[in-house]
Amino acid sequence: PLEIDLQQARASLAQERARQEQAQQDLERLKGLADRRAISQREADQAATGLKQAVAAAQLAEARVRQSELNLSYASVNAPIAGITGRAQQSIGSLVTPGADSSLLTTLTQADPIWVRFALSETEYARLRGFDIKNPEVKVELPDGSGYPEAGRLNFSSSSVDSNLGTVQMRAALPNPRLQLLPGQYVRVQVVAGSQQALVVPQSAVMQNEGGRFVWIVGAEGKAAQRQIKVGSWVGDDWVVLEGLKAGDTVIVDNLLRLRAGTPVKLQAKG
Repeated sequence: PLEIDLQQARASLAQERARQEQAQQDLERLKGLADRRAISQREADQAATGLKQAVAAAQLAEARVRQSELNLSYASVNAPIAGITGRAQQSIGSLVTPGADSSLLTTLTQADPIWVRFALSETEYARLRGFDIKNPEVKVELPDGSGYPEAGRLNFSSSSVDSNLGTVQMRAALPNPRLQLLPGQYVRVQVVAGSQQALVVPQSAVMQNEGGRFVWIVGAEGKAAQRQIKVGSWVGDDWVVLEGLKAGDTVIVDNLLRLRAGTPVKLQAKG
């Protein structure tokens, strides 16, 4: 019905413009005759009045066309952003009332670029600020353990610390042209602020007792010995060791629960 109304309004406008053109021609012809006193001045005045009425009628028809175009535009909903839509909440022909529960048509999600929200501990955040990098690179690991091929950049960090969790909220923007990342998906995030030389050991090799964290190493004469360590942050499946180990130490990673101090250890090549 809205399209038909617009077509009728345009047809009426065409008629009024034709009448306006005819009234203009009549006025020009009668004005010449009135100048030669071939007709009365009254007839010329009536032609001028008829032209004014035709102009007004054409303007009214133009307003009706604009009103019909506006009404027709309400039948289309244009998304303000580019993205992917979810399930359609309404079917064709459904009555939709603005402001009511039925007004939701679908959900539009912007997926490229996509935002990743995460948190850093106070210690990690302090270390990140220590590198003095404005927009650090951010990498993402997918749920299946594979790395996401596109790197992003940090675009937000909170100005306060969560008093309950002791963390700082962060956000990064990543390109997502192939929609590999979906809204609501859980991923592991790595913030790359710089690089430094460090000793790392597998997380599975680090144990803890009342004295703190420790690892088993191959000591003198090939026997097991405990070594207390101070650890830093995680790097993948490894733990950065700040104190307690030195380059060349052999760390034991298997059968840890059976080990006792002084137990002979037989070294075995990995794999």
